[in-house]
Amino acid sequence: MIELVFAPDDVARVRFAFSPLWELVRSLRVLADPSGHALHLPWVHSVRPRLRGLGIEPLREVVLSWGYIPDFLTPPPNTPLPDLRAELEIVRATPPEVVAAELRWTERGGRATPRRLAMAADPERTLETLADMLERYWTAAVEPFWPRVRDLLEGDVLRRTRGLAAQGAEGVFADLHEVVAWRAGTLSIDRGWEYRGELAGSGLLLVPSAFVWPGVSVMLPPYQAMLSYPPTGVATLWETGRPSGAASGRPSGGPSGALAALIGRRRAELLTVLATPASTTELAGRMGVTAGAVSQHLGVLRACGLVTGHRLGRRVLYVRTPAGDSLAAAPEFR
Repeated sequence: MIELVFAPDDVARVRFAFSPLWELVRSLRVLADPSGHALHLPWVHSVRPRLRGLGIEPLREVVLSWGYIPDFLTPPPNTPLPDLRAELEIVRATPPEVVAAELRWTERGGRATPRRLAMAADPERTLETLADMLERYWTAAVEPFWPRVRDLLEGDVLRRTRGLAAQGAEGVFADLHEVVAWRAGTLSIDRGWEYRGELAGSGLLLVPSAFVWPGVSVMLPPYQAMLSYPPTGVATLWETGRPSGAASGRPSGGPSGALAALIGRRRAELLTVLATPASTTELAGRMGVTAGAVSQHLGVLRACGLVTGHRLGRRVLYVRTPAGDSLAAAPEFR
């Protein structure tokens, strides 16, 4: 069990970010064990042909299907919206002695493979090789899917930031993950090893990650304390087009006839899909309609106070307002 003890200052320093590099590294674990991450099988099937001849075997040797991933490959993001190039520069700046130590380290009872020990013997060359491989792998396997993943991550950050503002730490941690519990100022994470420590004013960084599903990942001092968790709505990540209709013609998981009669079928479907925040492009993909049509329906829903938009950089994510949540969740409309 991991126990992180919060002082009052630590609660005020809970913050969110997501990381292209984290997604990249965690996706390697998915490729190493697809059966343990069945949700991502559509991505695995799509990506495998792209990896032929890419030559990333040393990288896959370092990121195995289980156990410890060297921390230098996943530095805590230092901005809410990090850039992969900037993150790779942080990786490349890792001191050689840290690279060597983390390549040699294994969980209790384990032993580093001869190949990893050989890599640890020449840490400067190994670091540059791994960083170059990360960049090539990103281009082939993650970048083509990044807009979809990014929408999901940004939506989760937006949702949980609202929960933090409205309900404090309890509003953030209550439904984060089944292995995470918040009790009287202590965050407990059910893992197979023991740790208890105070955050000592450094706070906690929360990092949603699609590819960490179905578990969580924890980073502890001397790094910034960080908890990576699956974002809300991750099960919808690889859905394409509109859901198949039932015999009644109603989309699977879509709005009821009563809600559609009240605000129109398309707008009702849009309100239902916005159970997780999304951009116009993502909404159009989920619903199988044009972005222009989505924009028109969003305009009506915004005018009625049922959804609102939040700008993140150059993009806008749409999210249901409390009134929209209440309408979508009302028993007579389900």
